Amino acid sequence: MNKNLTPIASAVALLVMAAAMPAYAQQADDAAQKADSKGTDKGQIEQVTISGIRGSLQKSLTQKRNADSHVEVITAEDIGKMPDKNVADSLSRVPGVTIGNAGATEGGFDEADRVSMRGTSPSLTQTLINGHNVASGDWFVLDQSGQVGRSVSYTMLPSELVGSVVVHKSSEASLVEGGVAGSVDIITRKPLDFKKQFTAEATLGAVYADLPGKTDPQISALVNWKNEANTFGILVQAFSEERHLQRQGQEILGYTQIAPGSKIATAHPDLTNVYAPNLINSALFEQQRKRTGGLIDAQFKVSNDFSFDVNGFTSEMKAANYNRSYEFWGAQVINAGAGQSPNPGYTVKNNTLTSATFAPVAGTNYGVYDQISRPDESASSNFVELGTKWRATDSLTFTTKLGTSSGEGKTPTQNVAEWNVGVGAGAGYQLNGIGTAANWNLGATNNASPNTGTTTFGWIFGDQNVDVKDKENWAQVDGEYSADLGALRTVQFGLRYNDHKRSSEGVIGQRPALDGSAGNPANFPQGFQNFPSNFGSGLGSGFPTNVWYYSPGQLAAFNAFTLRDPVTREDWNSEFSVKEKNTAGYLQGNLEGDHWSGNVGLRLVQTKESVVNNVSAPDNAPGAIIGSAFGTFVRQQVNHTYVDALPSLNLKFDLSKDVVARFAASKTMTRPDYSSLAGQVTLSPPAQFGAIGSGSGGNPDLKPITSNNFDTSLEWYFAPRSMVSASVFAMNLTSYVGLGTVTRSYVTSTPDHPANYQADYLLTVPTNTSGNVTGIELAYEMPLGKNFGFATNATFINAYDANNGPLVGASKRTANLSAYFEDERFNARISYNYRSSFYSGLDRSTAFYQAAVGTLAMSLGYKYSEQLAFTLDAQNLNNPTLKYYALSEDQPRAFYKNGRQFYLNAHLKF
Repeated sequence: MNKNLTPIASAVALLVMAAAMPAYAQQADDAAQKADSKGTDKGQIEQVTISGIRGSLQKSLTQKRNADSHVEVITAEDIGKMPDKNVADSLSRVPGVTIGNAGATEGGFDEADRVSMRGTSPSLTQTLINGHNVASGDWFVLDQSGQVGRSVSYTMLPSELVGSVVVHKSSEASLVEGGVAGSVDIITRKPLDFKKQFTAEATLGAVYADLPGKTDPQISALVNWKNEANTFGILVQAFSEERHLQRQGQEILGYTQIAPGSKIATAHPDLTNVYAPNLINSALFEQQRKRTGGLIDAQFKVSNDFSFDVNGFTSEMKAANYNRSYEFWGAQVINAGAGQSPNPGYTVKNNTLTSATFAPVAGTNYGVYDQISRPDESASSNFVELGTKWRATDSLTFTTKLGTSSGEGKTPTQNVAEWNVGVGAGAGYQLNGIGTAANWNLGATNNASPNTGTTTFGWIFGDQNVDVKDKENWAQVDGEYSADLGALRTVQFGLRYNDHKRSSEGVIGQRPALDGSAGNPANFPQGFQNFPSNFGSGLGSGFPTNVWYYSPGQLAAFNAFTLRDPVTREDWNSEFSVKEKNTAGYLQGNLEGDHWSGNVGLRLVQTKESVVNNVSAPDNAPGAIIGSAFGTFVRQQVNHTYVDALPSLNLKFDLSKDVVARFAASKTMTRPDYSSLAGQVTLSPPAQFGAIGSGSGGNPDLKPITSNNFDTSLEWYFAPRSMVSASVFAMNLTSYVGLGTVTRSYVTSTPDHPANYQADYLLTVPTNTSGNVTGIELAYEMPLGKNFGFATNATFINAYDANNGPLVGASKRTANLSAYFEDERFNARISYNYRSSFYSGLDRSTAFYQAAVGTLAMSLGYKYSEQLAFTLDAQNLNNPTLKYYALSEDQPRAFYKNGRQFYLNAHLKF
């Protein structure tokens, strides 16, 4: 019997539940109102405002119902009462919104990192703070210089700073362009919005993570003051949050096919074109994160007609980490078919060599061991903005915004040692799909100690001085005119200019010192440690666990025997620059009639783009930069200008007092990822004059990503704090970014034609293609009695590109379920979040999918007094295993355990 609900079945189930519960919900709310009200001497009823979880839910639903466009709203009290440590955690419970715990394909960690909407990549969802973009950096080196996207890392945004979050699922002309799928606008608190003249709050607490077994402090504070006239106020917030994390895992780092006609294929024809794993490891990642920063806001109301606001934000995360990867080196042993044949008894499943053993051969490196310490990795994000509001007449109001934002992702140092392990020892492995981690061994190698005859020095690699800078400046003026001409209520118009730059320069790729000192055993570190005794628990068995390693301090000392010259070791492959100058203007009419409202508008956007990427070239090519051990190169600059017209229409119909219908249509756009535009170009020259070369790289000729979006929804607010809704949406991605081939010409010399000439190359690069997303969103929430309640939602999508391939980030099914209890003293909330498998992109030229995963979180609260309350929040309570695979589930890519985290806090009000 098939127990998986189809979208239609799910919709019917929700509607039946909704039909059955309105009377009960109304009775429950009537009882709550009676309990929360009191009589006066005159017999009048004074309604007491419900606060906390219940009040925030009602506020969110009220704002959603009243909006002309399709939005979801989360209020500050809602965030404070959820088991959420950054804004992304809260957004995960919004229909149609999914979160990821990794920036790209580095594998997931224990904290929500990226937000995406409606089955698309996080780069297609725009994140704004107070209506403007925010520059950001990534702490992980592969996200800094490898897969460099436009999405914002939510690890930089603690939930304590938030007043509310508005998720725009349909576009308006007045919204800043940049979100193809939608936008998330994080609204911070404002000084004059506080009820009291003086407010001071603080949260003192600690976090315990069970895998590293560490407890760390968490502190945040808020002070707000405004004058009695409510014409001037100042708000100061600060936070300092430390924590340790540990990720235990196994990674299978790519697959390579056994080539036809190779030695192995000739000896074993059944292995021709079969995929074999490149590397299978035991991976231990440890990190200490320290997030510090704050927000300051000064608000001035000069007169009833003029006010201005100055606000600034800063967040820095220091993210020192140490990664150890102890590996079976399948790519070295099998060597695409040119290496050692497996022993008899190997197995092939779904065109994958799922198990094999290899007899010991003296001198063969069966394993490799990478130890990588990054002691000073960090990321930061900052902005300052001046905003004004001027009521020129009773009918005309102007607002302006002038601001700047900067972000930075830094990896100044990577201390690395690569060792050959299992030398001459033989090896074997067995893949178990994504059920459990693979079994593997390096023969009789002693994995617990480096002091054996099977370990030798290999290499030292790793980029140094990685400093990715992100900066944006903007100026904006908006006007609103109260037209009051029939259905035309108001007219909005405005102009916006911003310039943006993302760049990476001066990267140094280290190697062992030329004098051979790194390979001298006398210089090897002395003494070692071993993986935690619980390593691998819950992942499986039959793989190395008690693995030796050197400490970060030992690696730093050993890396004195390296070459880090900024000229000869310039790693130009990791350098790039993208500059954009964007201008936009819009006109929007806001409409209102009898039981209906909406808006219609047009936004015109001009993008001026300048991309600089590095291209390998012969020494005598014009503009060639020589001297780098990574080869001679030229800096190639490509300029483009694009103009996009973005119409939008939003209509809202009040079918009755409690039922709202919506329809929206719009064209949206964003710009391609930085690495898609400016990724390094690597070339393999043609063998002879007239032949065609090959290569790969970025594509500076990519056009903006555009989509025609349609959205319709029906919402039934059948009782206070209650709603059932269904939405149907479609996105026609008329310009999307996929992988393809292009022919380009580069200056080349060949043995038979040493003089430079323009040769054609067939490059594998990102190209503009198309795609489609269709889906349905279902949501249902209501109270149960006076103190209980629940909310649930589910989203079902179908997403594919022009070649029927998967879209990055598209889970076919996502679902959320949360329940709460709250009275005058106690509150509790439990939440479960699920998403089905999805495609993350390419990693090491191999497909990278994340398997389905569900996470459980909980929050408990106790209000001791109006001035003191306590909360206990738990994340990842079910300790999920994050699983990844390649072309099929018979090709596992990774298994990770991040453990559970517990936050205990005392909340003080003064």
